[in-house]
Amino acid sequence: MADDILPGDTQAQGEAGPQLRILTQYIKDLSFENPNVPRTLGPLEHQPAIGVRVDVNVQRFSETDFEITLSIGVDAKTNEEQMFLVELQYSGLFRLTNIPADSLEPVLLIECPRQIFPFARRIIADATRDGGFPPLLIDPIDFVTLFQQRRGDLSGAPEGTMPN
Repeated sequence: MADDILPGDTQAQGEAGPQLRILTQYIKDLSFENPNVPRTLGPLEHQPAIGVRVDVNVQRFSETDFEITLSIGVDAKTNEEQMFLVELQYSGLFRLTNIPADSLEPVLLIECPRQIFPFARRIIADATRDGGFPPLLIDPIDFVTLFQQRRGDLSGAPEGTMPN
């Protein structure tokens, strides 16, 4: 009987398989600058130029617990006049168990940020809306490509090096 595992017995099945749990998520830092208000709030002659920067950082707290910080910066200008700047560091504390060593880095740098991105996106949309602009809805981010670019940048780093 001890060997009988029922299909709905997630506790018995989950202990053996890989698990990714979000323990909590939070804003580490949020900055919104609106330097040229109210000039930039009226009708615009040209579409604003909006630049978005994204970075992912990992900090290990224990054998199974990791803090993933998604840093997103947005710079919006029209005719070289600053409209707004947004800087957000949004983090999640993740518990990873039974993840194979060769899969750990992709899980940390692809899957974990993918889980918290929608929340960071909403925070930026709310901040731009509350700043007097239409809400900025950042396009979905391809974390696989971001990871591959990062791996290319770290190709000179010693093997086994994981980003901070």
